[in-house]
Amino acid sequence: MLDFTSALYLGMRHPSTQLRPWTSLTSGVPAALAEAPEAARIGSALATLMGVERATLARSTLHAFWDLFATFGTEPRRIYVDAGAYPIARAGAERAMARGVHVQFFPHHDPDELRRRLRRDARLGPLWVVADGYCTGCGRAAPIVDFAAIAAAAGGRLVIDDTQAMGVLGYGATPAMPYGYGGGGSLRMAGVGSGVLLVASLAKGFGAPLAVIGGPAALITRFEQASDMRVHASPPTVADLRSAERAIAINASRGDSLRHRLMSLVRQFRHVVRDAGGQLGGSLFPVQWIAGMVQRRAIAVYQRLRQLGVAAVLRRSPCRAAEDLVFVITATHSRMDIEQLAICLRAASMGIA
Repeated sequence: MLDFTSALYLGMRHPSTQLRPWTSLTSGVPAALAEAPEAARIGSALATLMGVERATLARSTLHAFWDLFATFGTEPRRIYVDAGAYPIARAGAERAMARGVHVQFFPHHDPDELRRRLRRDARLGPLWVVADGYCTGCGRAAPIVDFAAIAAAAGGRLVIDDTQAMGVLGYGATPAMPYGYGGGGSLRMAGVGSGVLLVASLAKGFGAPLAVIGGPAALITRFEQASDMRVHASPPTVADLRSAERAIAINASRGDSLRHRLMSLVRQFRHVVRDAGGQLGGSLFPVQWIAGMVQRRAIAVYQRLRQLGVAAVLRRSPCRAAEDLVFVITATHSRMDIEQLAICLRAASMGIA
């Protein structure tokens, strides 16, 4: 089956035979007491890659966000969450709300409305603004420069969930290389770093099942000292750490060539779908979708594609209130895969109103 459902964008899979060996998955010691020697090295390498002062590791973004909003005492007293934010970040904000923090959602990617609300609520105390670095629902990067400036002007800070962009986007984007270089994520692409907190999973672009929390060194140190998860939950396993170690090495040696290959496959996909009469949404990010489908047609085409040996994704986009038929392109696809997909898509769409 042709699989267009995997979010391993750069095709990193890390088979055990390619990782440094280990004698046990975990020491059983919580991260608050001791960490594996490579954890600090990986955190340092990721901080440099993302363009932040310091970074630390977590088992997942759920662990990170569950902890993050409850770690800093009276900071924040209020949290403003972009309405299109991924559910994991929202879950962390909702936990903070249960502890008495004022939480509200503002319209997706709307800096003007965010600014208005911060001015209206100026007397409510310290604040954080939470958003995704890149939204796969509408195919747009968040206005990070605006969000960061608005939060800073109100005495707060910006928190970014950068799971989608990590490993794909980077600095120095050009028309020839719209993803940019380095794979450091949204802060690198936007040229913003100072004062921003960033949480990202490495499980997509880098194929390593763990998360990173990066930002100002003093805040990351405070997080490590006060984190409940570092006391009560297991840290990343040695296998997780070795896969992150390998991902960082691959990214340094040939990450840009993988991103270039990925970008060329996405461009090919958009070209052949348009030739077949399809209407595309989004940008050149590897999460691609066919726009303008009513729900029943999206379901029917999806089912026919399954019968033809093509696995796609049916998704309801919360930020556009639309049903999407989604195809996730990765660097492991071939040009023949894309051509075959176009043939199957034409066949699956025939006769469906």
